[in-house]
Amino acid sequence: MVGLLSENQAAEVLQVTPRALQAWRTRGGGPPYLRISHRCVRYKPEDLEQWLEDRRYESTAQEDRYTADEAA
Repeated sequence: MVGLLSENQAAEVLQVTPRALQAWRTRGGGPPYLRISHRCVRYKPEDLEQWLEDRRYESTAQEDRYTADEAA
């Protein structure tokens, strides 16, 4: 296993703050992570890439949050 990223490194890759990653871990919705110990969290680069790819849209009409069910 090569190339696990620290929280700070993952935040830099995603161009967000480490605090954003912490919030996503608490609330859900963020990229998958590995909990090595209570204070040690790591991210796999391929998981970050997939998480970003899953959020790629060409228009707001494609986004899940704009479904017909929520518009009613």
